[in-house]
Amino acid sequence: MKYLVTGGAGFIGSHIAEELVREGHDVTIVDDLSTGKLSNIFPFEDKVNLVQGDIGDYDLMRKVTQGIDIVFHEAAIASVAKSVEDPVATDAINVGGTVSVLTAAKECGVKKVVFASSAAIYGDDPELPKREDMAPKPLSPYALHKLAGEYYLRLFHRLYGLQGVALRYFNVFGPRQDPKSEYSGVISIFLDRFKRDVEYTIYGDGKQSRDFVYVKDVVRANLAAAATDFDHVPVINVACSRSNDLLTLAQHLQDISGVSRQAQFGPERAGDIKHSRADNTRLKTLLKVDPKVGFREGLEKLWQAEIA
Repeated sequence: MKYLVTGGAGFIGSHIAEELVREGHDVTIVDDLSTGKLSNIFPFEDKVNLVQGDIGDYDLMRKVTQGIDIVFHEAAIASVAKSVEDPVATDAINVGGTVSVLTAAKECGVKKVVFASSAAIYGDDPELPKREDMAPKPLSPYALHKLAGEYYLRLFHRLYGLQGVALRYFNVFGPRQDPKSEYSGVISIFLDRFKRDVEYTIYGDGKQSRDFVYVKDVVRANLAAAATDFDHVPVINVACSRSNDLLTLAQHLQDISGVSRQAQFGPERAGDIKHSRADNTRLKTLLKVDPKVGFREGLEKLWQAEIA
């Protein structure tokens, strides 16, 4: 099989590409390396075709998509803050780029596009757990971009018969998540502080909770989505359906690292969602994927990977 991974030098995309290579597939990566890193694919770079370029360049996408069976569309400017600061530029990549990817897929006879969507679509709706049939409440251009991507995926299925699956990622963590990036999650930031034994800050009381899911389970969801046929475009939460708060995260990292430094507390950040937890019934029933890596186990794997 021939696969294309957009954003394949990024955090999640590189893990997808690595697993595809491990399974012996032909893999092409398109990445402009604005946030992706060559170091992420260094262990297997000789086994992939890396094309440095912009997904918004339709001529490029048409060229690299020739002969591809499945597209994993991971490329995006994955920053709520950046989307608020510059909605025009982020829309060009997150929406315009997605249309470019889908159009190239349609023109080149791709069988399916697996789209990286986001739990940001749910906004601040207090109802838990988050179900895919809940009304969207995007609170940022980024969330709206991801919702638009889902609708484009459905539209391309209806108009052109292109198969697609939209995976709504919750809080993904694991190796290769850059703590210095503005797009980083709290785990990679805290882990970096523990490695260097320097101060780290919890904003608010630390009781805000998230549904953390280990990146290898996200890869499993992507591969299952690619391999499962549907007569529609399903939207599927990718999460563990369990939540952990930041105080628990800090305690686990203290235990795992042996570093006893205590958190500094800062004011609650405006716009932060207090609690997030997914209903992952569709993940388990439609894709037959039940996340295997627990929160503590995932942190231990990440710590070992980071200090290796």
